[in-house]
Amino acid sequence: MDPEKESSNQVRVGIADIQNFDLLENKEGENNENSRTHSYKEPLLTRRITNTTSQIAIVGSNVCPIESLDYEIFENDLFKQDWRSAKKSRILKYVVLKWALALVIGLATGLVGFFNNIAVENIAGYKLLLTSSFMAKEEYYKAFAVYASMNVGLATAAAALCAFIAPAAAGSGIPEVKAYLNGIDAYSILAPSTLFVKIFGSILGVSAGFVVGKEGPMVHTGACIASLLGQGGSRKYHLTWSWLRYFKNDRDRRDLITCGAAAGVAAAFRAPVGGVLFALEEAASWWRSALLWRTFFTTAVVAIVLRGFIQYCATGDCGLFGQGGLIMYDVSAADATYSAPDILAVLLLGVFGGIFGSIYNYLVDKVIRTYSIIHEKGTAPKILLVITIALLTSSVSYGLPWFSTCIACPTDATVSCPTVGKAGNYISFNCPTGYYNDIASLFLNTNDDAIRNLFSTDTTKEFHIYSLFIFFSAVFILGIITYGIAIPSGLFIPVILAGACYGRLVGRLFESISSLDTGLFALLGAASLLGGTMRMTVSLCIILLELTNDLLLLPLVMLVLLISKTVADNFNKGIYDQIVKIKGLPYLEAHAEPYMKDLVTSDVVSGPLVTFSGVEKVGYIMHALRTTGHNGFPVIDEPPFSDTPELCGLVLRSHLLTLLNGKVFSKERILHGEEILRRFGPFDFAKAGSGKGLKVEDLDIEEEEMEMYVDLHPITNASPYTVVETMSLAKAAILFRQLGLRHLCLVPKSQGRSPIVGILTRHDFMPEHILGLYPNIKPHNN
Repeated sequence: MDPEKESSNQVRVGIADIQNFDLLENKEGENNENSRTHSYKEPLLTRRITNTTSQIAIVGSNVCPIESLDYEIFENDLFKQDWRSAKKSRILKYVVLKWALALVIGLATGLVGFFNNIAVENIAGYKLLLTSSFMAKEEYYKAFAVYASMNVGLATAAAALCAFIAPAAAGSGIPEVKAYLNGIDAYSILAPSTLFVKIFGSILGVSAGFVVGKEGPMVHTGACIASLLGQGGSRKYHLTWSWLRYFKNDRDRRDLITCGAAAGVAAAFRAPVGGVLFALEEAASWWRSALLWRTFFTTAVVAIVLRGFIQYCATGDCGLFGQGGLIMYDVSAADATYSAPDILAVLLLGVFGGIFGSIYNYLVDKVIRTYSIIHEKGTAPKILLVITIALLTSSVSYGLPWFSTCIACPTDATVSCPTVGKAGNYISFNCPTGYYNDIASLFLNTNDDAIRNLFSTDTTKEFHIYSLFIFFSAVFILGIITYGIAIPSGLFIPVILAGACYGRLVGRLFESISSLDTGLFALLGAASLLGGTMRMTVSLCIILLELTNDLLLLPLVMLVLLISKTVADNFNKGIYDQIVKIKGLPYLEAHAEPYMKDLVTSDVVSGPLVTFSGVEKVGYIMHALRTTGHNGFPVIDEPPFSDTPELCGLVLRSHLLTLLNGKVFSKERILHGEEILRRFGPFDFAKAGSGKGLKVEDLDIEEEEMEMYVDLHPITNASPYTVVETMSLAKAAILFRQLGLRHLCLVPKSQGRSPIVGILTRHDFMPEHILGLYPNIKPHNN
């Protein structure tokens, strides 16, 4: 199998395109007349086509090249020399910098999270106050015109940022971060421009009244901050820091981005422990104890930053940003004792939460696929779609309260009813003095305040049953049709909002036999719908407990999450897994597909395989680099440098380009690695930031230099991971993922053959390609 092609051009691949792979292979054979090729054993199973999947970037609705990341430590002579010469002071500096970066990531993410909260509260608060002032004057049409126009203006600004500056910033961002930590580097997903649009686009989108949250985008924001620091800044924006050169490798960046993702959750939900568990359970594909300490430290810094600024805002110096603490929705005042009827109600909550969650995921999948067709038509249709959804959301939010009857305010003297000039449970809307509109109290508030209203305890009769049903239906549908438009949008808040309403509705229906407060039912409903859509358990449980400060409800939250996840898993995958698949990101699952046990690695490998000698002619290397897009090339030592042909190792394309650019050539075919070790240092081969690496077009090789030779031994990984060609494909897939590999070399079982049979990359393990090769295989064998 050829090494992986990291194409700079867009290539669309689907099951329908499989039949074209033969043409691609034949074309490459014509371009590589001088390539060294190796035969391989034909598999016993009948294949439809010749497999060239590892040379094709798999993409879906995204129009971007997709590359894999080099998480493996590349043990070449340069690395070994640098490791042996490293002093204790340098190792100490590296360790200190790791913790310092964790500190900076926590500080920056905490600041951004607090800024987002203040901005949304003040922008949305001003919009709602202006609308309320016209409502108080009974100028209802003018109130709607102001409300809708401000929503459309904010939405258009958010869409313009996404469409013109950073299209990768649209959506939640969690699937992209999850894919990156799995070893996938899609274009611009962590770029500085994406960070900018993610912050301001999220503020504008949430303030525009969409049924979206800023929590998902905060995870992406934290990851972008970590990536910016990890790659030493950005040359494009004149932000570079040479002292961060130690982290110019994918392995260290992966750890930093894991810390950033955890910090994003901590900043969004004020849940530091939940952030660590989210990174462990959902985001990261690889984990170790040292990373656990750093992510915990990062989220602790976020919590301290948020606590400090929230206390500052308690003085009233933050505009409309209300008073509060780290607990966003405190329900600890409610009595959390429960009996057998309560358990029955919780079981029903979990079952129906799983069903609703799977329906939600199914419909979101269809909506995203539909919107992708619109997005392909250009930026104008993207923005028009956002404007349309903004108008629809504004009409629903302003129109549905008119169908509600006014409710008399509670007689409790401690309650401000109706609520005037601030967020609260009781919005008067069109009601006379002393009355409030319960649907308006949910719609004409920020999403956070609406959740706070639904979680409120000791307010059983605050919302009519039919009002809760209307709000649940509207939010459920609006959340589905809003996700996928060209704005940064999180899924957590829409799901919590719908789930809380559903839970409170169940609480009202069971109030005659249940002793649980309806606010606690709202919390359990949110947990059930979250479990049904996102399929997380431990992290969601802790996040909800940190949000609500009610440890006594822990057993019920655990129970409802387990039930909803179990029920929903029978219908489809989690929402983030589905979005990863829609985007065409070649994500490696933690388990191998059952049919892989019936295949061996040689069944998915094919030629021609481009290899280099240990001392290779410059012209041949240039020819291979120009005519292929492969990222890795096997290096084979042949006589006179070895007694028999043997695998010397693997050399990366980026390292070849750096070596050729240095022009350490020899006129004779001799070993001259010592000169290369003197001329180059390990940081010369460090990975550049996004899009900054050398390209073959950048090389200026003279005609006479084409006939010269270059020694590849100093930059060749002499210990690549290898497996025998008869290994089970399922076993190889697990090994590939657990070790975080980009290339897996196949060696022959018998003697007397070429020392390498082929190379497997992540694309060779993708079900679409394997099933394309073997259409008779059943994809769900037990």
